Amino acid sequence: MARKGDWIRISNTVLEPHQRAEHLPEDTKKCPLTMWVKGFLLDEEAKINDTVTIRTYIGRELQGTLVAINPSYQHTYGAYVPELSYIGHQLRDILGGDHHE
Repeated sequence: MARKGDWIRISNTVLEPHQRAEHLPEDTKKCPLTMWVKGFLLDEEAKINDTVTIRTYIGRELQGTLVAINPSYQHTYGAYVPELSYIGHQLRDILGGDHHE
């Protein structure tokens, strides 16, 4: 349960798939454009999936669906791609080994 003033993250659909630009790749056009924003809860209390209003750190007021309370920063470069671990060695061999200039 989040209380007024808690740091939270909300989600909101900006564009539905049928509203997306025509020049996008097909797999991208199939997905809604979604935004996630962090801010301070303005409602008295709320739980996950409630529609809430927040004030961002710079003062914007936005509405959306509560998705996280006290969200942490999480950074990732995605899943491990095995092909990338040997591509540098292959390229070096193709270009003539360690003696290539």
